[in-house]
Amino acid sequence: MQRSRRRIATALSALAASLLVSLSLTAPPAHAAARNPVVFVHGFNGSGGSWDAWAASFKADGYTAAELDAWSYTWSQSNATTARQLATEIQNVLARTGASKVDLVVHSMGALSSRYYLKNLGGTAYVDDFVSVAGANHGTSVASLCGWLYTSCNEMRTGSSFVTALNSGDETPGSVSYAAYWSNCDAAIDPDDSALLSGATNVGVGCVSHTDMNSDPGVYAKVRAFVQ
Repeated sequence: MQRSRRRIATALSALAASLLVSLSLTAPPAHAAARNPVVFVHGFNGSGGSWDAWAASFKADGYTAAELDAWSYTWSQSNATTARQLATEIQNVLARTGASKVDLVVHSMGALSSRYYLKNLGGTAYVDDFVSVAGANHGTSVASLCGWLYTSCNEMRTGSSFVTALNSGDETPGSVSYAAYWSNCDAAIDPDDSALLSGATNVGVGCVSHTDMNSDPGVYAKVRAFVQ
């Protein structure tokens, strides 16, 4: 009788071990991300709060607060410095969410630091979709008004060494999907077509002011569809 009980206990133990192995093989990773988190990068004289309207829209469309990262940085510093800080921020977001890549949505001068990250700091390995909204991709003549005050603004001037180097060679490197949204009455981006990127999906949104470009619901709908 005692031997029979031992056999039953052994058999049950083996069955339990088999079930545990089976479950470990079929269960999804505990921290696997359902979708790419979105990292927002503001522009000159801005902050993470400039994305509040779109963050609310993303939440209404099913995103959680943890999947939306509207960080703030010191906008007066070199865009190269901001790019290095962005690299750290994205790694923190990936670690927190369990995602392997993010979608990067940027406004105005934020396009310069973000593209520097993609081109020079290995960012293409961690970004799935890149969205430039009224980006100063090829500089803007308006930056000449503040270039003598701030390093970042000086780099944003049309023809600056920073912009020239950033746009040399491939403007849309890696396997990232690129989109650029631009307005035909953007007083901060001059000329208007400076916002376009070679190799990207370039979309004109009509007459939307520069400050409204990253809060406008119509532009949001286009951006949301792109990162879907």
